[in-house]
Amino acid sequence: MRIARDAWSIVLPLALAAVAAGLLGWTILTWALVILVACVLAFFRDPRREVPGAPDLVVAPADGKIVGITPTDEGELRVSIFMSVFDVHVNRAPVAGRVTGVHYHKGMFLPAFRDKASLRNEQNRIELDDGTRQLAMVQIAGLVARRIVCRVAMGDWLERGQRLGLIKFGSRVDLYLPQTIELQVHMGDRVRGGSSVIGRLVGGDSVPAGNPNSDRPSLL
Repeated sequence: MRIARDAWSIVLPLALAAVAAGLLGWTILTWALVILVACVLAFFRDPRREVPGAPDLVVAPADGKIVGITPTDEGELRVSIFMSVFDVHVNRAPVAGRVTGVHYHKGMFLPAFRDKASLRNEQNRIELDDGTRQLAMVQIAGLVARRIVCRVAMGDWLERGQRLGLIKFGSRVDLYLPQTIELQVHMGDRVRGGSSVIGRLVGGDSVPAGNPNSDRPSLL
């Protein structure tokens, strides 16, 4: 099982503390630290996913539960995915396309499953252009999650399902899509980042440039 690199700055000090506690004969503390290390490793797990390759599909940008499907005043459809501390927290690109904007905003740390979190919480908006449309995903910090990690910059090309960052310890991702999308998820559904299909885009060119084998699934 692959582990996200962000784990090691937390795991290594805990592991060293566990070794020191063991050498000092502090059994209870040693086992508590070992369990904590295991929990952190589980949280930062980063499994490979089979990314569907059919044209015009939008995949889930994160693991979790669909907690909102809401039309916006701007004519978009917002699909919200809540990630509990038990979900994989690596975020992935929902479509293949060019990053046209990355916007970080400070904010509050309301529980991520609440609708107000989309407006008030600390968040990072990533805008994508697939060659025919503009889409966006927003990484939103939650009550426990206090750090958003984004590893893409404006101008980067992303493949569908490509890893682009994570949110530490419980959070939410909002996906902003055209209202014409043929949605394939419902409230309460559980999805897996990079492999679960959110919907099919309607209209425009079917295959973005730079993705000649789009009809084939890939592992990322």
